[in-house]
Amino acid sequence: MCQAGGLRKLLFTLPRKHLSRKCGLEISPSTQIGQGFYIGHPYGITVNAGAKFGRNVNIHKGCTIGQENRGHRKGVPTIGDRVYLGINSTVAGNVTIGNDVFIASNTFVNQDIPDHSIVIGNPCKIIETDNATEGYIINLV
Repeated sequence: MCQAGGLRKLLFTLPRKHLSRKCGLEISPSTQIGQGFYIGHPYGITVNAGAKFGRNVNIHKGCTIGQENRGHRKGVPTIGDRVYLGINSTVAGNVTIGNDVFIASNTFVNQDIPDHSIVIGNPCKIIETDNATEGYIINLV
């Protein structure tokens, strides 16, 4: 049993290290990721090992899902279902991103985002709307 676990770890570690070096894709095997996770253009993506992703999350190149080390937002993000993270967007700290949320390219998020929202800019502006991710989420399960 120990050998099978070691083999599984080796088979996962080698491709992960290769992708990390070649593409700058940093996602820990301990990261909690729901079904339907989709990476569009897997370059320059960094995800903290403690982050949690719901179902049908789409993430694109240049995204950072990171940790805050101090203050009232100390911790890592929790990302809900049907969330679209645009190119070069950043989500940092102990924040909760609701379900059906569209985070636009180059947006910095360090606050909780309610369900059914579009988030734009730095500082982020929240626009509540129905079907925020309609037509954007790929690989629905």
